[in-house]
Amino acid sequence: MKRRRTAQEKKLVDDARLLRWWRAFHREEKAVALSGPHARTLAELFRAFANIECVQPTQLVGFVGAIDWNGIDHQTRLVVLHELNTAITKFHEKRGLLPIDDRLPGASPNAFQIIREILAKLPAPLQARPMHPGALSRGKP
Repeated sequence: MKRRRTAQEKKLVDDARLLRWWRAFHREEKAVALSGPHARTLAELFRAFANIECVQPTQLVGFVGAIDWNGIDHQTRLVVLHELNTAITKFHEKRGLLPIDDRLPGASPNAFQIIREILAKLPAPLQARPMHPGALSRGKP
């Protein structure tokens, strides 16, 4: 006879299933990003994330800052941010540090916060349309 699961056991099973789905979703998102038009750049960036213990924070910020993010879609930026967050969290936990260590307001930002700002920048604005020749004479911009 099969024993019924308790509510706590059901929750643990559900949580494990959700975690598997969540990880599979992020693997798929990363695979999509690595198969897109910016695959080479992202592959190098993800390699830096995988070897984060060998990369100085300033190097990482410089590498991310050198990428032209204006041509990269928002979803891919989110994938990059997630991968960076995962790498930094693993790095911290491996050394017995707090997994998330954001600085307090007013303190200088850490590498993750700087990179997050770089990725959050809006794409370059569209070229301004030339004004109608008669617009200035009518007092309209």
